[in-house]
Amino acid sequence: MSFSSDEVNFLVYRYLQESGFQHSAYTFGIESHISQSNINGALVPPAALLSIIQKGLQYTEAEISIGEDGTERMVDSLSLIDAVMPDVVASRQQANQAKSNVVKNEPNNTNGDDGAHSYTNHTEAIEVDSSIEIPSNKCTVLRGHESEVFICAWNPTTDLLASGSGDSTARIWNMNETSTSPNQLVLRHCIQKGGTEVPSNKDVTSLDWNCDGSLLATGSYDGYARIWTTDGRLASTLGQHKGPIFALKWNKKGNYILSAGVDKTTIIWDASSGDRKSVV
Repeated sequence: MSFSSDEVNFLVYRYLQESGFQHSAYTFGIESHISQSNINGALVPPAALLSIIQKGLQYTEAEISIGEDGTERMVDSLSLIDAVMPDVVASRQQANQAKSNVVKNEPNNTNGDDGAHSYTNHTEAIEVDSSIEIPSNKCTVLRGHESEVFICAWNPTTDLLASGSGDSTARIWNMNETSTSPNQLVLRHCIQKGGTEVPSNKDVTSLDWNCDGSLLATGSYDGYARIWTTDGRLASTLGQHKGPIFALKWNKKGNYILSAGVDKTTIIWDASSGDRKSVV
């Protein structure tokens, strides 16, 4: 088995994204040059890093539980930190072997002393079924994005769902329809180049609905924040950041938008005029 630093970096990057650490994910992505790797993110399943860590933890527990004579004994679960400490693993192996020898030589005890209870507790096992599947008639799959989906947000007043993706689009899904494939509006994030609008080819990193659900604000890796109506029309483009935007939020009244960028600035925007009100 072999692996490269690019592969490790990509799994860490995906873990940060999936855990909601958007700022950390984008900063890490820049520093580790994720965009220059040849890894197809669409083929990597969700929670890939946690899955491989869990398998490694199970392997370490198996090493401890199997004795020199080939018999298997129940052991206390290891924490992840314990599993990467050789001294802890070695001491667990020795303690488990010694406990096994004591149990083999110990007569049956029915008086309920501590030793008997201790041994009984160590033989208890809890099985967790990780193969539970949601029936297809109980879920709706939204198909349309051509790359990873980074963020989703429900409209606060209607059954509209907004999603942002690495395909440089946000989409508004009408979940009020009874169809198995809800209608979607594609919000293409474009930039001016040579006098014409062309796709930015940058990730949509953040999005947020205003308080009454009439406007959707999106932030992009191209450094622009945008305001959209519920019918998919681009109402305003806010461009002052000198790097990717990684977070964006409306205030409660719905008249200001706060955006934060990798350029180490946060900007307060007037949503109605698109003017910059303050920079921190």
